[in-house]
Amino acid sequence: MNDQVDEAGWDVEPGDEIEPVVQAVGHLLKVCREAAGLRAAEFGEVMGYGEDMIRKMERGQRIPRPEFLDRADDVLRAQGHLKAFKWQMEQARYPKKVRRLKEMEGRAVEMMLYSNHNIHGLLQTPEYARTLSEMRQPAYSPDVVERDVAARMARKSVFDREPAPTLGFVQEQVTLERPYGGKMVLRRQLEHLLEVSQLRNVTVQVMPTDREEHAGVAGLIEVLKFGDGTAIGRSDGAFNGRPVSSPRDLRILELRYGMIRAQALTPRESQAFIEQALGRL
Repeated sequence: MNDQVDEAGWDVEPGDEIEPVVQAVGHLLKVCREAAGLRAAEFGEVMGYGEDMIRKMERGQRIPRPEFLDRADDVLRAQGHLKAFKWQMEQARYPKKVRRLKEMEGRAVEMMLYSNHNIHGLLQTPEYARTLSEMRQPAYSPDVVERDVAARMARKSVFDREPAPTLGFVQEQVTLERPYGGKMVLRRQLEHLLEVSQLRNVTVQVMPTDREEHAGVAGLIEVLKFGDGTAIGRSDGAFNGRPVSSPRDLRILELRYGMIRAQALTPRESQAFIEQALGRL
């Protein structure tokens, strides 16, 4: 039954702004169940879950999966009222900070991204992302790992946008060589990285470990530019890691990123480097 519980949905983060919506959907679920003449235990048996899980969803403590709402709508003959909330519940599954990041990435016309410890989240395969999440300490629960991976994969929709944004990635050499999850996970990750690097709107560069000068010693850099001329940026080693949006602060991050790009391998050299790294696996 534990596996089934994990498949039912996701816990609501206390104080999350989306909590009232989840509670409203839970109340609607209860109304539809009672209108169908089913007790919570009976409904749970039909759906394949325990009464306690059904009660949690009806109280708004558990976010129902879209596929759960699909089946519940049919079982309870809710005439599409439950299915109507599938999109909201799909969004609710992601942590608040991820929803905000995904929204900004969805608006950005240009992204400047430097990663120094692992492959950037927008470039990660599901296996690689899962490995990173499972290595977190204190350890994540299986449910949180699943939610973390799903949220990261949802952000990759940025590659399907039209018009396509301009994406620039600089990766430290070590991120292409450290075999998180084993050599097969790394192999699939590098293959995916090569595929993405061939997109016309994407530039991938590698920063070699043997560089004697490096403008990225202060840590990762992320700068997102929007169509209205505004932008937002962040760096581990600047402004206490806080997001910044003033032109002065953004110029500092853009200067560092520009120097990092100049010191890194060119895109063509970087593709060759990734191919060589693959050949060594």
